[in-house]
Amino acid sequence: MQTTKVSFDLQEKNSCVNGMIEDFFDTFHIGSLLNRSGIRKIRGARPLAIFTAIFSLPFKGVNFYWGIVQNRELGFLKDSVYNALRRPNFNWRLFLLSLSVIVSRFFHNMTDVSRETVFILDDSIFDRSRSKMVELLTRVYDHSTKKYLKGFRFLSMVWSDGASTVPVDFAIVSSTDEKNRYQGITKNLDKRCCGFRRRTEALKAITELLEPMVKRAIRAGLIAKYILMDSWFAFPSIIKDLSDHLPVICMLKRMPNVFYTLNGLKLNLKALYRTVKKRPGKARIVASVCVYISPEQMVKIIFVRDRRKNDWLAILSTDVQLSDTEIVRIYGKRWDIEVFFKMSKQYLQLEKGVQMRDFDGIVAHTTIALVRYLFLSYRQRCDTDPRTIGSLFRASCDEINDITLIDALKRILVFVVDALHNAEITSEQFIQKIIDDIMGTVLEKMNLKILCTNYLIAPK
Repeated sequence: MQTTKVSFDLQEKNSCVNGMIEDFFDTFHIGSLLNRSGIRKIRGARPLAIFTAIFSLPFKGVNFYWGIVQNRELGFLKDSVYNALRRPNFNWRLFLLSLSVIVSRFFHNMTDVSRETVFILDDSIFDRSRSKMVELLTRVYDHSTKKYLKGFRFLSMVWSDGASTVPVDFAIVSSTDEKNRYQGITKNLDKRCCGFRRRTEALKAITELLEPMVKRAIRAGLIAKYILMDSWFAFPSIIKDLSDHLPVICMLKRMPNVFYTLNGLKLNLKALYRTVKKRPGKARIVASVCVYISPEQMVKIIFVRDRRKNDWLAILSTDVQLSDTEIVRIYGKRWDIEVFFKMSKQYLQLEKGVQMRDFDGIVAHTTIALVRYLFLSYRQRCDTDPRTIGSLFRASCDEINDITLIDALKRILVFVVDALHNAEITSEQFIQKIIDDIMGTVLEKMNLKILCTNYLIAPK
């Protein structure tokens, strides 16, 4: 009797999941987008049927082996799936970009025009430590574990309005140094096909791929007001190139050989901090100054207090008209891409969903994993924003609140807390006490004690 009830509950759950997936596919015309991207049937199963079968795996709690390879109820064999994923002429980048444009417009219609939408650029590790023969597999350094491992760099760009996140584009990057690669290119491809262009891209430096990503997104019709980046990409040349398209806000590293011009003096970030006038007391924003990163480009640099280490953090904005608090608040939206990485890897089978050796197969499966995240963003927005129901609610309901300054400060604080945890230099109780003291003081000064429980950071 108990077994029958469990089986019935599982069937009901799968039916509900299938209904939501069908609604998403119908609303955004997934089949048509696949066809326009050159992902068409040549022989065997229809691409939409294969795409749907792979897409739904994590939502049904099964992996690729049991859901595809050993599943006899699909109506097609595993060879059809592998052949479809390996095809080098399927334009998966165009498919993801086209879908992200449609979904972002769906979100944009429910968002006030004065609200900041942003592009967020960041990279992460694509771990393939148990692999040996994967095409273009390389040796990469993981900054979180301080170790080298086998895999790729996973460069991503997402669109965010502060409430919903949409994956826009990605690149799976190998190494520019042939000595670090375990495998080379194993396919002899036509230079005009998508697979050849993806492999050429994988052999470039990550910094060369940032501007083309932004240009593709803007050309496709995505609307954003700022580009957000971490300190890994905060070089003057990169900032200048990207700011030609949109204003840039990024964290800065204390690089001794990167100089900023103030009153005719070239100073690195540490020297600049010592030079600028500090605000009195224990203000969270210590100082701000306008400097030149090139003879023709002025930027604003904000210094934010880091009280846990009696230190400071620096944030740069190419839009010098923004106030200091606005720059900090907008940069806090960069946390969305960290959530995206965590969800995609741990729950949406990004890294371990399918263990393919073919580079085209890795690109195809990665695209499907990112569409899963896009689907979750859509469902989350539908569940939390009443204005998705129709024009009546759109007219009578307020939009979802944008990120606040204090929430942005909290997000920046989380980065440092994670670094302390990784460094293991102090105890958990001591870290939590410092956080409680800082957030309590900030809330008291801003007369927001009533919101205190909403902003406490729980210990790991």
